Amino acid sequence: MNAGADGPVRQFARFARFARADFFSIGNQDMSTPQRDIIVREVGLRDGLQIHPTFMPTASKLAWIKSEALAGVSEIEVTSFVPPKLIAQFADASDVCHGAIQLKDLVVSALIPNLKGAQRGLELGVNKLNYVVSVSQTHNLKNVRRARAESMADFKAIVELIKTLPKDQRPFIGAGLSTALGCSYEGKIAVSEVVFCAEQLLEAGADEIVVCDTVGYANPAQVRQVMKAVLGVAAHVPVAAHFHDTRGTGLANVTAALDCGIKYFDASLGGLGGCPFAPGASGNIVMEDLCFMLDAMGLRTGVNLDALLTTRQSMSESLSDLKLHGALARAGLPHGFVSTWEAMAA
Repeated sequence: MNAGADGPVRQFARFARFARADFFSIGNQDMSTPQRDIIVREVGLRDGLQIHPTFMPTASKLAWIKSEALAGVSEIEVTSFVPPKLIAQFADASDVCHGAIQLKDLVVSALIPNLKGAQRGLELGVNKLNYVVSVSQTHNLKNVRRARAESMADFKAIVELIKTLPKDQRPFIGAGLSTALGCSYEGKIAVSEVVFCAEQLLEAGADEIVVCDTVGYANPAQVRQVMKAVLGVAAHVPVAAHFHDTRGTGLANVTAALDCGIKYFDASLGGLGGCPFAPGASGNIVMEDLCFMLDAMGLRTGVNLDALLTTRQSMSESLSDLKLHGALARAGLPHGFVSTWEAMAA
């Protein structure tokens, strides 16, 4: 690994300063860092672009990343390390990562489908590696072309690889439970299966568990049931939520997760997203709407809503052939609304 002044070692050290101790220091930042009650993470550059057939120029991706980071989004999943022959959108993964890790205090994450993807992430100095295994056996076969047990074994190998690095150079390793709240192929997923998978990933060494409603089947009551079950086995390991708004329940599911104590949420600007191996799945919950709802509830995200809407407008100009979603962009902020970000800046 390159140990130069701008190389991965410096980037890992910077990341470790505010990530390892208490997982992005919620409610415990110094005065130079925006106070946050909730961490929102942008996944549109990966989850949103993976099904878009038109290649988004690398410069446009980096402009999107920089603008959203400046708006206050502290973690962005910038790409996926899949072969370009499978998803050409990520042919520029190296260039995107190199550009993104130069941004101050941004947690740069990337999706890794396997051990080879993890090796590439380590070489590039990505701060966080996001691994996904489907609770649904069928979805796992279609998504990564192997059995769920094989994916679990691969995750163990990835963790062992990370452990070979000095502690101050190890990236964060997140483990996503895809289709944890329903599957287009298998339908309802038993809570016991979700817990079983979570326990395996935790035992292997996951730094985070992400409960994913990949196809937008979830409802608030179900979210509470599953989140409580996963939290029951996660102990000190953070649990995050990844919701899609396929059937209009996305933000309602967020409130249910909040009730359970979840503080980490994935979303995408303009509601982009959808799994190519999940028939009927539509976009992620809309980042702008999520931040507005949390802000209106008095929960600090550290995000400047006006700047976020400006980022959305710039991003849309580069993706003019894609339909964006979002109520805040359509209706605007309520008259007299004062955000927590403005209140802190005052």
